[in-house]
Amino acid sequence: MALQSAEAPGQQVPPVYRKKKVSLLARLWKERFIHMLVLPGLLYFIIYRYIPMGGLVIGFQDYSVFKGFLSSDWVGLKHFKELFSDKEVVRVILNTLYLSFLMLAVAFPVPIVLAIMLNEVKFEPFKRTMQSVLYLPHFFSWVIVVSLVTLFLKGEGILNNMLGDWFGIAPIQFLIKPDLFMPLIVAEAIWKESGWGTIIYLAAIAGINPELYEAAIVDGAGRWRKIWNVTLPGMRPTIVILMILALGNVLDSGFEQIFLNLNAFTKQAGNVLDTYVYFKGIQDAQFSFAAAVGMFKSVVGFVLIIAANKFAKRMGGEGLF
Repeated sequence: MALQSAEAPGQQVPPVYRKKKVSLLARLWKERFIHMLVLPGLLYFIIYRYIPMGGLVIGFQDYSVFKGFLSSDWVGLKHFKELFSDKEVVRVILNTLYLSFLMLAVAFPVPIVLAIMLNEVKFEPFKRTMQSVLYLPHFFSWVIVVSLVTLFLKGEGILNNMLGDWFGIAPIQFLIKPDLFMPLIVAEAIWKESGWGTIIYLAAIAGINPELYEAAIVDGAGRWRKIWNVTLPGMRPTIVILMILALGNVLDSGFEQIFLNLNAFTKQAGNVLDTYVYFKGIQDAQFSFAAAVGMFKSVVGFVLIIAANKFAKRMGGEGLF
């Protein structure tokens, strides 16, 4: 190793050693076991996320299954022009935005409230039991959830039987009313996913320094003041990150849940971009148009994530990157 020193009169400067450079291959080999842990996740994203992106080229073609990617006719932005000129697409986009707004305004705060309420429970057995009850529905498939909702809300279902027997109310057709479709979707999502989101926020609360609560008590803060001045600020970074991710999925309403709830009476009010792509791409075999719609969704989601991340940083918070 080379030794460099520069001594001034009456002053001794410590020696500076040059670090030996290690090649990239040597570092990779030295840390090979760490990289092996990352490898399965990396392969998943490469195989199922990045390689399929090559199929986006059909959005610029009149794709034919028989001609394939290489021989199909190139049409440029034709399908994107159809996307913005089709009145049905405009209605579907409005449905998607309306549902996303309801999800952000109604469903998103529910796990936050539940986490705060559970954190205030001091009786541990009851607290653990409620946690289990709340996040258990997350493990149910949407098929089971929608089947339970149908059993409960159909014309001759449990709720209508109770209303008729107890109050003499005529059966209400909850499942075929277009005006009730979106609220029903939001209610299902709250019941199924809120408990799982609560776990994330409880973990954020557990990371708050207990000394902050002790200082608040010394200052005379009551329960509500501690929640407002300690708990919520401690949860803010997690809330911001999850909000950014939710904004990135504004046009991604979830195909399975919507598709299982749709019927002939609610198709107009409940058809969103995910189901629209299925109907056009799979049922009508308009693969190129469906690819263009999917690409439009991805671009909008990417732009929203970037914008929300920058806005969060400007407001003094922590973004995703």
